[in-house]
Amino acid sequence: MTMSLALDPNFCDLLTDSHLRVVGAPLLDPEVLQADAARWLYEDAPFCVVAHNTDADPRFVYANRAALQCFEYTWDEMTALRSRLSAEHPNRNERDVLLESVRTKGYASGYRGLRIARSGRRFWIEDVTVWNLINREGIYCGQAATYRQWQDV
Repeated sequence: MTMSLALDPNFCDLLTDSHLRVVGAPLLDPEVLQADAARWLYEDAPFCVVAHNTDADPRFVYANRAALQCFEYTWDEMTALRSRLSAEHPNRNERDVLLESVRTKGYASGYRGLRIARSGRRFWIEDVTVWNLINREGIYCGQAATYRQWQDV
């Protein structure tokens, strides 16, 4: 199991710093110590966080444990998955429109979308915030999403 980004403090910093700069709000509770942030976000966060890369057909590069449980994948399975496959085919156009809007505007919040788990279980993700991962040098590194609520269909 290669979990290179799961506990990577630099990737955690990219997630949290870009969320703060792009969305204008902290991703993590200020009580979480910076030194422990990567472990806490991956292992203990009570909300889901996923991120995909900049490929033409983006692939997930990160999913915390809450998201892995929600989607019913292992780390290796999730990080091999093209992110478009997290939505069923009829719902992919809506997802594509959202991601293109985020790409040009920086972020979107309040999104609700239908997703599919590995088992085929369908579920709504609700009050989702999606943002561009932009590093401190201004380089676009992909997109990330976070949500605290989901419910089975």
